[in-house]
Amino acid sequence: MRASRHDGTAAAGGAIVASGPTQSPWLKILRASVVASGAAAVLIIAVSALVAGAVGALSALLGALLVMLFFAISLLVGHFVGRSNPSGAIGAFIATYVIKVVGFGAALFLLGTPDWLERTWFFVAAVAAVIVWQAAEVFAFSRTRHQLYADPEPAPEDRQQQPKGESSHGG
Repeated sequence: MRASRHDGTAAAGGAIVASGPTQSPWLKILRASVVASGAAAVLIIAVSALVAGAVGALSALLGALLVMLFFAISLLVGHFVGRSNPSGAIGAFIATYVIKVVGFGAALFLLGTPDWLERTWFFVAAVAAVIVWQAAEVFAFSRTRHQLYADPEPAPEDRQQQPKGESSHGG
């Protein structure tokens, strides 16, 4: 931690600036969620392989992957839409969710359940992936910074009066 003078600048001579919002948090949230639910899936797949063999492990893998894919699509859409239109990300999330529910539901209905699927291990892995994914997503989201108020830009004459090397914004 650096010491600071009373005027708010660092004692070492550099300016201390307020940090702004997290620019595009969606990929960081995606990474945290994939790692957490992937770890849970590996554990469940290992247990299902011991209990039900390769078919149980494959069923668990399929259940976890479907859930992870379902949630990852939203975060990827949020990332790409949020870069160009941050306030439109929420609308894109809602539209994506509706499309995913209809699409995944139709796919599952049309494809049906394979005969080899161990429903218990599919269900266990899917439910665990949902719970762990959501917990990791909420935790990662809680670590992002959000700008609540639009800070006014300094007037052009204020920018000219700043000492060389200092910036009025956090970037």
